[in-house]
Amino acid sequence: MRRALTVTALAGAAWLAKRAIGRRIDSGSPLWPLPALETPVSGYSPRRWISALIVSRTEPAEGVLSLTLESAELPEWAPGAHLDVQLPSGLVRQYSLCGDPADRGRLTIAVRLVEDGRGGSREAHAQLVEGAELPVRPPRNRFPLVPAPSYAFVAGGIGITPILPMLRAATAAGADWTLLYGGRSRASMPFLDELARYGDRVTVVPEDEAGLPDLSALGASLGPDTLVYCCGPAPLMAAVEAAAPVGVPVHLERFAPVAAGGDAKPFTVELHRSGRVVEVAATESALTAVRRELPNTPYSCEQGFCGTCQHRVLAGDIDHRDTLLTDGEREDSMLLCVSRAASDRLVLDL
Repeated sequence: MRRALTVTALAGAAWLAKRAIGRRIDSGSPLWPLPALETPVSGYSPRRWISALIVSRTEPAEGVLSLTLESAELPEWAPGAHLDVQLPSGLVRQYSLCGDPADRGRLTIAVRLVEDGRGGSREAHAQLVEGAELPVRPPRNRFPLVPAPSYAFVAGGIGITPILPMLRAATAAGADWTLLYGGRSRASMPFLDELARYGDRVTVVPEDEAGLPDLSALGASLGPDTLVYCCGPAPLMAAVEAAAPVGVPVHLERFAPVAAGGDAKPFTVELHRSGRVVEVAATESALTAVRRELPNTPYSCEQGFCGTCQHRVLAGDIDHRDTLLTDGEREDSMLLCVSRAASDRLVLDL
């Protein structure tokens, strides 16, 4: 009798466990005890790496490398999206997609060689060759093209890359648009051949021929329903913001670390496991300060995109300045490279 009762109890427990697991699977959540994810395990997680094949390598301008990637695992994307790329050294860099979203399974990026940069572009130019495998994350979009009857696009140098798919989409939608495209010289400005087919909608301003782009007429030429999209060097984007009339939306694409200073304040970080206390100045990132004490703390992009420097926060209020973490992750973790403290003190599980 006792054995029969035991068997019955175990069978009942197994049935309840099976039903609970079934409910979690049906809801798209990972199995207990992991929490539910914003992106189901069967979907395209922004953290998931995909192996893509470099099928083409070209140089559309001096110092610019264009790569075409193929993979059957690549999901759909929309104009304005960017791609996380893991370079052979392990560095993670972000590049805007400049191909055609309708070309499924194929992505195109362009990389400007920056000799005095942080090394990512030099590595890409030297080591990314046709036929090589390249780990990438699914495209993410923090610069989406909002539907509108008209647009004013402004691009500087390699900033033309996210604008190219927008021009195709705006043309297909029948919208009115213009593009002001500046660069150091024609030889350094990629995709001029592709832009030539748009005729007088595009104004090309090489600095060595005509100086800096004249934005004084930008405000006067904008209609009430016109949206402004700009990508390029920080001074150009600041000038576009200043030139746009009050009330006209200006959409900017920035691939640069969130600067300290301005509204940034100093704060204290306690490293719980190591028992150390670090002071973070207003002019530096928490990552920089932490690495003074723990130089092996991992990092990569330093821009809040890749997630390498994500760490658990045990106490304190976080000022999140990244574009990666989910709401659930923001409750108890932060990216040290860009996020800061909203309180005077943070306690990290480090």
